[in-house]
Amino acid sequence: MIADSLNAIKRDLPENVTLVAVSKTKPVSLIMEAYDAGQRVFGENKVQELVSKYEEMPKDIQWHMIGHLQTNKVKYIAPFVHLIHGVDSLKLLKEIDKQGKKHDRIIKCLLQFHIAEEETKFGFDVSEALEMLRSDVFKELLNIEIIGVMGMATFTDNETQIRKEFKHLKEIFEHLSSEFFKNASFNTISMGMSGDYKLAIEEGSTMVRVGSSIFGSRN
Repeated sequence: MIADSLNAIKRDLPENVTLVAVSKTKPVSLIMEAYDAGQRVFGENKVQELVSKYEEMPKDIQWHMIGHLQTNKVKYIAPFVHLIHGVDSLKLLKEIDKQGKKHDRIIKCLLQFHIAEEETKFGFDVSEALEMLRSDVFKELLNIEIIGVMGMATFTDNETQIRKEFKHLKEIFEHLSSEFFKNASFNTISMGMSGDYKLAIEEGSTMVRVGSSIFGSRN
């Protein structure tokens, strides 16, 4: 079943869109079904769970940290994490940089923006992010690489609103791309989940985070 669901989604995705299979709360046995069907990119939102799955599973997996990350937990994932999606403060970036230096690696990150009308979501607002990116402190962070942006739309059935929020994230990406990141590696717009990833792709997403449509509803 998992292989069928996965392949059906992949057939739908444009070539430039990366599928992150959201494996949080799922046992290794189910994740291995997706792995055996060819999936190599998985997303977890809890550090402890991410570390234990990394240790148990094949080493060619790209692990993405997609949840809110506390600074005191960065050290546990710094040796291996492929991409950190939810970077929402300079304090967190400084810690990722510090841990990257310790492990002699450059850790890829996305800046998370608050695009939803709900207050419950994390993320920068645009003015905060611009201030940070213009700062000398940011320019000194050599063990991180910002490769794009991430955001979550409001949890609603209102398609117009969801589209508006996704459009806003695309505009932020384009602004940052023209002012700060003129390099080819700044190329990721991570938006869209099981319920809205098709809309997100229409609005320019290059990375979707899909869990329940692959693995079934949450445990």
